[in-house]
Amino acid sequence: MSRIGKMPITVPAGVTVSIEENFVAVKGPKGELSRQIHKDMIIELNDNILTVARPSDEKEHRSMHGLSRTLIANMVIGVTQGYTKTLEIAGVGYRAAKAGNNVNMTLGFSHPVVIEPPTGITIDVPAPNRIVISGINKETVGAMAAQIRSLREPEPYKGKGIKYEGEVIRRKVGKAGGKGKK
Repeated sequence: MSRIGKMPITVPAGVTVSIEENFVAVKGPKGELSRQIHKDMIIELNDNILTVARPSDEKEHRSMHGLSRTLIANMVIGVTQGYTKTLEIAGVGYRAAKAGNNVNMTLGFSHPVVIEPPTGITIDVPAPNRIVISGINKETVGAMAAQIRSLREPEPYKGKGIKYEGEVIRRKVGKAGGKGKK
């Protein structure tokens, strides 16, 4: 039995969950999310406790059991608390600035890079070297953070670039600088 899959999901007050033929819609104070879950998974809601069960021990059912439960749990957390990812910019002259909904970034290219967030995602720039991405859908928040990070990934010699908050960059030693020359 999947350890994650068999854990129940507690639906907090103010959140409504509707299940129709494995189409799960979750509505809460921050918004509404919906997703199609695998057709074989058995989803039940009893007394504000949501459970996901699998019909058999086939490999496909075992692999979908924990995934289905986690996707639904992420939807419940998203509509109640939301998700945030913080990025840090390191490097001389690298910075970000908010312009309306868009974010203008100077990353050492010959032109500024303009990021326009998709619907449901808000990007905040509390400092020129910090970007905070927030939203209710964990998948889109993570995808937006990865897209921004990919514009200038941190390099291993000086650590310049965009990294996640708390990410440790493995540093390399540069050239020896003349040792061993004749």
